[in-house]
Amino acid sequence: MSDNCQDLEFLAGFRVVDFTQFEAGPSCTEALAWLGAEVVKIENPKTGDPARRVMPGKEPDDPWYFHMFNANKKSLTVDLKSPRGLALVKELLKKADVTIENMAPGTIERLGLGYEEVRTLNPRIIYCSIQGFGTGSPYEKGLAFDMIAQAAGGTISVTGEPDRPPVKPGVSLGDTGTGMLMAITILGAYIERQRTGQGRRLQVAMQDAMLHYMRTCFAVQAKTGKAAARRGGKSVMGANSPSGLYQCKPYGPNDWIYVMTSGANPEHWARLMKLFGREELIDDPRYNTTAVRREREAEVDAIVTEWTRKHTKEEAMTLISGVGVPAGAVFDTMELQNEPSFEKRGIMQVMEHARGPFKMPAWPVRVDGKPPRVTASPLLGEHTADVLHAWLGIGADEVAALKKEGVL
Repeated sequence: MSDNCQDLEFLAGFRVVDFTQFEAGPSCTEALAWLGAEVVKIENPKTGDPARRVMPGKEPDDPWYFHMFNANKKSLTVDLKSPRGLALVKELLKKADVTIENMAPGTIERLGLGYEEVRTLNPRIIYCSIQGFGTGSPYEKGLAFDMIAQAAGGTISVTGEPDRPPVKPGVSLGDTGTGMLMAITILGAYIERQRTGQGRRLQVAMQDAMLHYMRTCFAVQAKTGKAAARRGGKSVMGANSPSGLYQCKPYGPNDWIYVMTSGANPEHWARLMKLFGREELIDDPRYNTTAVRREREAEVDAIVTEWTRKHTKEEAMTLISGVGVPAGAVFDTMELQNEPSFEKRGIMQVMEHARGPFKMPAWPVRVDGKPPRVTASPLLGEHTADVLHAWLGIGADEVAALKKEGVL
């Protein structure tokens, strides 16, 4: 067992009944699982979470997406439309600390597991819903996926080049970003419950969550009186010059480096020019203040590009950051996957799964030097018997009978 990670018990004994699917909800419950919670994923016996790509009678044919968002959880299969199945889940909810769902609007209520019903069963429960659009929004009945939330929440409007159409950010802020806000709020509600004994109802909408990630852009709007604009590789705040993406050799699609000089640190310009062998430009009146460099931004960018194009992005990052100027090479997913230091530090880990080993990003927060361990995402229904026995005292014979009836 690798010693670059650990099994955390921050949330030992903390029980989560998880009705989520795809990514926004599963990201939230996976965070809790990494912190030591017992997360029981309630899945349809035939198909499970749609993220498994399960076809009836066939094995999952695309498990990688599922692994990413369901590590360290348990899977219990139960037919929520059967009276016996619904009764079993209600018994589990009586013993849960948290339940969370991200079904289409109205679905959880139609199943008989809405907030009022569950709160009656367990007044201490923290009941969580992730929606696309908030209650009271003109779009509250609308369905949302990551890209819908990013469009309606503003992040797409500020991404891309100024004179070109908007671009969807490549990362899933709409899904995982929303899940993280819910996970943090759950922990706050749990701490409060230790004091009061009372549960809470937590709701977050994906569109609303995106506003949280747009705070810098709203600050720019407050300053300028205009909607925040797309600025390509430049900072939306209108940072100092030079600042932005500069091309490196061998000029492939990701052979670029982000270099940023701070207006608060005039030394950055001097350090950069010294590195480039252009000391004569340090005190040149065309470039020697933040204000004049901004006016001549294209010229300044050309000076930087002339140098960066002679170096690889790794060389450029090492040299520029080495003289105390912020710089970051544009690394792609394969380069990050193959960078050994991430695995050595436990930031990337290999999940030992029944279908074979799978390398993935872990929870990045290190606790006393080590991040939590990634354990396998569950096979569909893998923990049904274990959970029903541990939580409800149901024996193997009854589980076998329930499976025969199609309840499990």
